[in-house]
Amino acid sequence: MIQLAIDDGLAEIVLDAPERRNALGLADLAELDAAYAEAERAGVRALLLRGSGRAFCAGRDISGVDPRTDDVLGYLDGGVRPLLERMSAFPAPTFAVAHGACLGVGLGLLIATDVVYVADDARIGSPFGALGATLDSGGHALFVERLGAHATLDLIYTGRMLTGAEAVRAGLFSRAFPADEVTDAARDAARVAATGPTQAFLASKRLVAELRDARLGLWDSMQHESRAQAALAATDDYRDGFAAFQEKRPPRFVGR
Repeated sequence: MIQLAIDDGLAEIVLDAPERRNALGLADLAELDAAYAEAERAGVRALLLRGSGRAFCAGRDISGVDPRTDDVLGYLDGGVRPLLERMSAFPAPTFAVAHGACLGVGLGLLIATDVVYVADDARIGSPFGALGATLDSGGHALFVERLGAHATLDLIYTGRMLTGAEAVRAGLFSRAFPADEVTDAARDAARVAATGPTQAFLASKRLVAELRDARLGLWDSMQHESRAQAALAATDDYRDGFAAFQEKRPPRFVGR
């Protein structure tokens, strides 16, 4: 169900099981992990993730799951978490298109992506009370950080879905677009990133992750920024960027 295409430094990964709204079983998680590994080996300079059909990803494929014998930790800790960690650490800018249902592990895929462009018709939330289950795949952390504790529990208790536009207004994701424009917008942004100063982008990616995960204060963050900038001064792209500015020409970034 996972399709991977690479063109001119940009990888595009497609969740392609529209008949089940791209819900993911354990084997699908492994296949998606392998696609990210292949894109990394290819040295791509940006990556775009999207889903086919009417949804990005409706979550876990539970169509054949017996709750009496379900290996929940095997799926979540053994499959979902390693995949999301790989995605988050991918060594290039990553983009995702969110449309239709973006639930459970589908929401986790978005959390683990650098930039998420959301269709107005996207549906984001926690409807899992209807299953006697709870939100997983990092959803609690995202909602509490961006929405606060009260709004998070309101979504969970009521099962109310946020639209894509609401999610962007609340600061969950990057930008909202009409459904018929969002894929092109994300692809255009990814193509621009694929021609940019990759090492500079990765420096910012690491700094943002430190601020999120280690809760760095202002002065510690400034120190890390300074060290990152000093390291970038030795890269080809930094040198060409300065030269291009001085020579009044476009830069020729090569990703090193």
